[in-house]
Amino acid sequence: MGVNVDIADELEEAASGLAPALFRDAPSSVSFNKLRKRLLRQVRQAFEDFCMLKDQKRWLIGLSGGKDSYSLLAVLLDLQWRGLLPVELIACNLDQGQPNFPKHVLPDYLASIGVKHRIEYRDTYSIVKEKVPAGGTYCSLCSRLRRGNLYRVAREEGCDALVLGHHREDILETFFMNFFHGGRLAAMPAKLLNDEGDIMVLRPLAYCAEDDLAKFATAMEFPIIPCDLCGSQDGLQRNAMKAMLGDIEARMPGRKDAMLRALAHVNPSHLLDPKLFDFSGLQAIPSV
Repeated sequence: MGVNVDIADELEEAASGLAPALFRDAPSSVSFNKLRKRLLRQVRQAFEDFCMLKDQKRWLIGLSGGKDSYSLLAVLLDLQWRGLLPVELIACNLDQGQPNFPKHVLPDYLASIGVKHRIEYRDTYSIVKEKVPAGGTYCSLCSRLRRGNLYRVAREEGCDALVLGHHREDILETFFMNFFHGGRLAAMPAKLLNDEGDIMVLRPLAYCAEDDLAKFATAMEFPIIPCDLCGSQDGLQRNAMKAMLGDIEARMPGRKDAMLRALAHVNPSHLLDPKLFDFSGLQAIPSV
């Protein structure tokens, strides 16, 4: 990163009173400051571990109006203010044409805190409703359509990366969905190059706990916009994975962090994929 914690503290003191506008009414409690610093530290760790800042100049921040994307924007602005994120930020919301979507909330909020933004309208809601049969789940198709439009906007805005608010639980839930239903070991990468090879997808909240983000969003009083499409469907596979992980964590605290560490310590020779490890080349050394 090139900037250690001591320097970051000095920058904070030097910039006293000049914090981003969205922190004007932030709580001053010890607990909130600890939470804020923890999120900053975890995001900086993700930057370092996955080389997220390499050759980066301009980022498009996907802003859905949910707690995670609001928190992502706030943490990135905080780091930018501290001199730890030398990247230009543009917030983007894709208005997907969902009924009763409050179109004024995001542009009003972003304007009030002085954040450069773009609101893009594309009626993907009608497409999803038409293509997905009754009783089906919308998330997969909705996500693909949204991602394609965000890639396009990123190109039009000259951005190097699309930055998304997926967190620790999203990564673990995706892993177990693939494990139980897809028959493969795959999670949600913190850094990914799109199929066209021109846009990097970054997830700086990869190490951040969903519960921390929920507490942060509540304390910051973000104007949350609920999803009335996939969020209204019961029985989704992801909800089942979330419930399972929640139960495991309740019975054995710390397991989520252990699982996340496991995803970063893969031993191909102890799995069953001959494409990743040359089992045919294993030979015992004859005893003398």
